[in-house]
Amino acid sequence: MQPSKEWKASRAAAIFFFLSLFVASANAQPSYEAVHPSLEVVVDAAQRRAQYLERVNEVLEWRAGIVERGQSEKMDLASVSANLLLGRKIDACSARVIEMMQTPGSGPFWMLPVVTVTFSGKNLLSQEAHAAIREVWRTAYQLRGDTENHFAMYYTMLYLMSEMYPNEPGSTWYTGKSSEENLAESREYLIDWMDLMTTVGQGEFNPTHYIGEYAIPMLFLVSWAEDPEMRLRGKMTLDWLIAGLAANTLNGVLRGPNSRTDDRSVVERWNSLASFFSWLNFGNCPPTKGFNWGNYYAIVAANYDVPEVIYRIATDREGSFEQRDLKRSRHRWRYSDVAKAPIYKTTYMKNEYAVGSYQGGMADPIQSHVWDVTWATPDPRGLHPTMFSVHPYSASKGMQMYFNVRPDTMVKAVAAEGKPSYDVADKLVGCSPYEQVFQDLDTIIALYDIPKGTRFEQVNGFFSKDLTNMSEDASGWIFAQGGDTYLAYYPMAPYHWESHKAYKRLPSTGGYKYERVDSGSQVLISPHVKNGTILQAASASEFSNFVAFQVAIRALPLEVRLEPIPRVKLYSLRGKEIRFEYGSAPVVNGKRIDYSKWKLFEGPYLNADKGSRKLVITHGRLKRTLDFNTMTISDSVVGR
Repeated sequence: MQPSKEWKASRAAAIFFFLSLFVASANAQPSYEAVHPSLEVVVDAAQRRAQYLERVNEVLEWRAGIVERGQSEKMDLASVSANLLLGRKIDACSARVIEMMQTPGSGPFWMLPVVTVTFSGKNLLSQEAHAAIREVWRTAYQLRGDTENHFAMYYTMLYLMSEMYPNEPGSTWYTGKSSEENLAESREYLIDWMDLMTTVGQGEFNPTHYIGEYAIPMLFLVSWAEDPEMRLRGKMTLDWLIAGLAANTLNGVLRGPNSRTDDRSVVERWNSLASFFSWLNFGNCPPTKGFNWGNYYAIVAANYDVPEVIYRIATDREGSFEQRDLKRSRHRWRYSDVAKAPIYKTTYMKNEYAVGSYQGGMADPIQSHVWDVTWATPDPRGLHPTMFSVHPYSASKGMQMYFNVRPDTMVKAVAAEGKPSYDVADKLVGCSPYEQVFQDLDTIIALYDIPKGTRFEQVNGFFSKDLTNMSEDASGWIFAQGGDTYLAYYPMAPYHWESHKAYKRLPSTGGYKYERVDSGSQVLISPHVKNGTILQAASASEFSNFVAFQVAIRALPLEVRLEPIPRVKLYSLRGKEIRFEYGSAPVVNGKRIDYSKWKLFEGPYLNADKGSRKLVITHGRLKRTLDFNTMTISDSVVGR
């Protein structure tokens, strides 16, 4: 017999009360400023759970006390929710909710915080506060947004509110639809989205920040949905998401390509919301300052118990492994024969570094990150442990493929909405229709064939301030070392160096305003339309010294041509003959790569067939199967 939701809630409250007795003194220094967490595997499940709840409580205590610490004049919705969960300042929370409902917002990023307050204060807020919330859901029109994460938040929030207020007519909802109609529409979308994700892959894959916009709604379903099927769907989808995070992190830091990232996270790989989720769930990574959007996850985090098999994937790995995944592009409205193009994602992990990529082309028009090599560091904060190249593509037509807006406003609007680098020549974020990438283990080849007249006619390569032993060799290779990783970068066309300028947001000035500051890193600028990058990584432990690595790289047979189209013939450090020509399928050891045969997941930890709706998660003898066909979760221990 399953425990009741009321029992679970009271048990969680008791746990938080107990922990609060000692966390305040134990965590006087917040985790985002403390020493790097231990990378030791916590074997005991009870200890692991206690440490998880301690981290959850730290977030709650931190957010609940922002006014007392002088970080805010008034409580925001996150601090109201935290205080309600901790049983504090109930009257003040009700008064603050009434005040904030006088100036409601619009869209998923307003709806989610309000739902958090509504449910965390279900039996605590005053009738007047609940009435104020309910009235806003009648009068304030909510924009649905235009991205996958917007839709996931919007429909989950509308679903939960429609369940809370059943049998009410359309005149009581901003949608003009009844509670039952809202509920049916929301449920239909959420199930359709889960079906799409479990058959052909997620569109906003491996996101540095937007993992929260999926994880929080799914845990809200687990915690607050009345329909047991939707609670189970939320749980299974959350496991699916966290398993993907685990398999794509090294020491808790997210690696590889991203459907969406930003100018800071693309170089300072740790500095993203994904690190908060690694810290909270796996305890092996510092969280970002202030916990950010994760404050809302913390409200319900006690209702999730990270499966041991997923925890082990994140923290208990030996040797190297390769994971191949199928994802999809953002929805294309025009200029394309397919609505959602397939994305073939590869990740290769070692203890010292990770190499990741997808095949190039357009995944998301603004914030995609196509490929990189990143290396492990004792503490990732403030470091730029990555190397990659990019074509800084900027075009109204590229925007029009993915957005239903006027073509004469889109490029300018993007910069005004907090993506300042989109139309800047030296940018490091974005994808291009003129970039094609192939990865074999820890070898990357990126080819560029940029039409004349394209904005911009160059390739940008990122070189970190944290590199050591960097030298430009007469052979054409650029050698460098990052941590315990040796790197060889081959630019296929002439180049020059420029200082990397980061974006620093100015204090609030009524919009997104930035200044550019020298980060200490460098950008290799190659102003040629026929172009390419070759990058080979290796562990320092593979060679007697750095000189030996250089000798080995110089000895690799290499043929490079730029005309009439870029092409490469390379023998990699791993003994592979790789032939790659722009516009053609790559060939490895004489065998042409056939992407059409890729599975949804394929690797030692995550496996799923395309179209299967079933993910098998394994680590050692542990096995968990998420089957959306039968709506079941099954755990087993594989025999020896």
